[in-house]
Amino acid sequence: MPMADLPARRRAPAYAVAAAFALLVAGGGALAAPAAPAAAPAAGAASGEVLAKVDGQPITAHDVQLAAEDVGQSFAGMTEAQKRSAIVDLLIDLRLAAKAAQDEKLDQTPAFAQSLAFMRDKALMQLFLDKAAAGAVTDAAVQRVYDETVKATPPEEEVRARHILVETKDQADAVEKRLKGGEDFAAVAKAVSKDTGSAQQGGELGFFTKDQMVPEFAKVAFAQNVGQISEPVKSQFGWHIIQTEEKRKKPLPTVAQVRGQIALYLQRRAQQEAMAKLRQGAKIERLDKTAPAPAAPAAPAAPAPGK
Repeated sequence: MPMADLPARRRAPAYAVAAAFALLVAGGGALAAPAAPAAAPAAGAASGEVLAKVDGQPITAHDVQLAAEDVGQSFAGMTEAQKRSAIVDLLIDLRLAAKAAQDEKLDQTPAFAQSLAFMRDKALMQLFLDKAAAGAVTDAAVQRVYDETVKATPPEEEVRARHILVETKDQADAVEKRLKGGEDFAAVAKAVSKDTGSAQQGGELGFFTKDQMVPEFAKVAFAQNVGQISEPVKSQFGWHIIQTEEKRKKPLPTVAQVRGQIALYLQRRAQQEAMAKLRQGAKIERLDKTAPAPAAPAAPAAPAPGK
């Protein structure tokens, strides 16, 4: 591990509540999240603007917008102009290939009929799910989920501390002697600490929770009083001298900061409830021998504390 990463922060998300909502969004069920609106056509481009023609047939800005919804991240890393140009090229190829397939009467084959039926069902399902999600996000619903999650999130203690990291016990003893002799902690840290990530800030580590530090370090930093400087503490990274500077309860994010996560959770929950209702009203028979017992898709779990 690079010295700049000492003393081995275990990189937790910034906020427990935000992490809880992130887990909700990431973990719930087989349904896709509500589709994000596609990027609008470039500035000044009306949806009917003709961007290309293939054998006289136009490709419009609206066609590009629809295609952008479908290709998703295929053109990630491109600028908007590059992405737009690539999609126009894709649509040109699409029109040419579709016309060639039609000329060969491939649109009259069973394979085409099956593909068309699948794509029709997929499009209708997405419209159904979009409709189910549309009314799920209200200020009252967002506030209710936020309040429930905050209530279920126990207060978490944080400490703000400085440290000086050296390689040997003798070096640590020498540092301790300098500090007891009245030298400034930050100045000594800048001069001798091997933790290059914090040394130039006088050993400052900012606020952290217990689980973000190696146990030996966290035990001392949280146990000692504010202003207290520790004796040498050994960890897998060397020897630390720790100064505890401040203690507090970890602040929770505001509802505005996590509104996006809550909104996605509410939309996802509404979609899954809609699908569960459909399943309950239908006669479903699974005939494949390896299939699990039929079950309605589970709704997202209630908000829970996260790390």
